[in-house]
Amino acid sequence: MNSITAKELAARLHLSESAVSLALNDKPGVSRETRRRVLEAAQEYGYDFSRKAVARDQKKGTVCFAVYRKSGAVVGDTPFFSELTDGISIHCRREGYECVIRYLYEGEDLSDQIYELRAAAFAGIIVLATEMEEQTLSLFDRVEIPLVFLDAYFERSEFNFILINNSQGAYQATKYLIRKCRTQPGYLRSSYWISNFDARADGFYKAIREAGMSTSHSLVHRLAPSQEGAYADMKELLKTEKPAKCYFADNDLIAIGAIQALKEAGFRIPEDVSIVGFDDISAAEYVSPPLTTMEVPKTYLGEVAVERVVQMIEGRSLQPVKVEIFTRLIPRKSVACAK
Repeated sequence: MNSITAKELAARLHLSESAVSLALNDKPGVSRETRRRVLEAAQEYGYDFSRKAVARDQKKGTVCFAVYRKSGAVVGDTPFFSELTDGISIHCRREGYECVIRYLYEGEDLSDQIYELRAAAFAGIIVLATEMEEQTLSLFDRVEIPLVFLDAYFERSEFNFILINNSQGAYQATKYLIRKCRTQPGYLRSSYWISNFDARADGFYKAIREAGMSTSHSLVHRLAPSQEGAYADMKELLKTEKPAKCYFADNDLIAIGAIQALKEAGFRIPEDVSIVGFDDISAAEYVSPPLTTMEVPKTYLGEVAVERVVQMIEGRSLQPVKVEIFTRLIPRKSVACAK
């Protein structure tokens, strides 16, 4: 029996060729029932699955994941970065593209580094822009390769941005603290600036205002955005200041470092001080007590960035977009209910 083609299979099943292709290549976009029908019919009519394997092995090109580093304070060997990288590299392979990682370093000749990216003939580029400032975007104006900026947003409509809805996450975390603790939350704010932390500050203060509280009454501590740095900074602060009853922290590393310092100073978590973090890194579940935090779907964030750059590479969607992905509260044991 001659093997059936995907086009013939589509005709037999009265489905579009694109739906059959999505089902055969295990891609999203069709229902579970449609996928089942296509695969069963493919087996029945002798579809040659080896052709699909060969096509999958023939790479369409290379996508560059360019990691912009200014100081490395929030971009480096962290759980967040690792999961994000996994999402990008795995989804590139699924889409038929190789993925390579390059680093762009602030302080060196950045324009030359970007020129080298242009000259490398990548099919597309995803730039991790967590530490980037808006004025740096102009250096990418002459990059004609499909380009997506990840984990940051600036008011430049000609670019594509994929990021977390940071304001929404901080707002939800702060509302949760107010509801549970029935008091005005303090803020463990990063001493290192990135645009994401600014957006989280917006969400924090929005929740404070909506609760009828004065923003000036929230106790704010500026801590380094690393576990060790936050611990050292909080330990020093506690020598002269009394902590608030509850805090929202810009990220989990700040929260975990602060918890360590508070416990060493004799404060109980959450009986004396409640804390909510942001990111849901793996350590958040295992710190004592386990940290209540906002879950950031890091692997999915990388997948969405790949999907967007592939759409541009293949000419399916060229209009610049801003995509924000919602976070989700993960309640654990670091927040106590008011008595």
